[in-house]
Amino acid sequence: MILEETFTLANGVAIPKLGLGTWRISDAETVQIVRDAIEIGYRHIDTAQAYGNEHGVGEGLRASGVARDQVFVTTKLAAECKTYTEANDRIDASLRELGLDHIDMMLIHSPQPWADFREGNNFFEGNLEAWRALEEAYRSGKIRAIGVSNFERADLDNLLDNGSVAPVVNQILAHVGNTPFDLIDYSRSKGILVEAYSPVAHGAALNNAKLAALAEEYGVSVAQLCIRYCLQLGLLPVPKTTSAAHMRDNAAVNFTISDADMESLRRAEPDMDYGEASVFPVFGKRRQGVDV
Repeated sequence: MILEETFTLANGVAIPKLGLGTWRISDAETVQIVRDAIEIGYRHIDTAQAYGNEHGVGEGLRASGVARDQVFVTTKLAAECKTYTEANDRIDASLRELGLDHIDMMLIHSPQPWADFREGNNFFEGNLEAWRALEEAYRSGKIRAIGVSNFERADLDNLLDNGSVAPVVNQILAHVGNTPFDLIDYSRSKGILVEAYSPVAHGAALNNAKLAALAEEYGVSVAQLCIRYCLQLGLLPVPKTTSAAHMRDNAAVNFTISDADMESLRRAEPDMDYGEASVFPVFGKRRQGVDV
């Protein structure tokens, strides 16, 4: 069962192969949703400072009754945070909001502040400042693993060449029709696990007739097909849902997509309509492989 399987990060830490995303879920709602997910068997919860629901994630974890060391919690440093001092303060703020004595993994949410996303400035110096704070928190035991999100090759190289701890994860937008293979391959070449957020294209894949037809052939849902696609690529998918039924379905991916169908999915054209999510920079510039 996928919920019992793990990847091993470059620093030796085990991370569950399927996570639950919590983007655009209110803090109050998050408590029950996290509790439901843990009851179903999820052991990997993904949040962020920008989501405003870290408190709810921590409350849901405690309400579940499952031991703290059995659940992997990821959060993300706000994209606008590009100084050492602010990053230090924000790391401690996340620990307080979550109500935890340590965070399993913390990522820099984006190489640029959202207002400047992919506008030409890489913010190399600011990312190194934030990274230094994460490195210190990692060494002190506040965080078990550190990584990044939405980082392209040049952004990764900045940390790899100038930092003292290599990122263990790069969390990016990746789904059928938008799979940045060059970035995935480069990340892997540096020992970095790639996580795929929005593996169902923020729901847009559910309306794709070709995916629906292929899913029917396998006797699965479109969401299950999309999640399985990511897993067979060696990615760690982080689908978001507020429905306990969908959580169960998303984890029922004990089937194999044939080599021929995988090749077809790899070559799929980027024709997804992200709907209301298109207003967010990561979806408006989807071919660049990015996350909110």
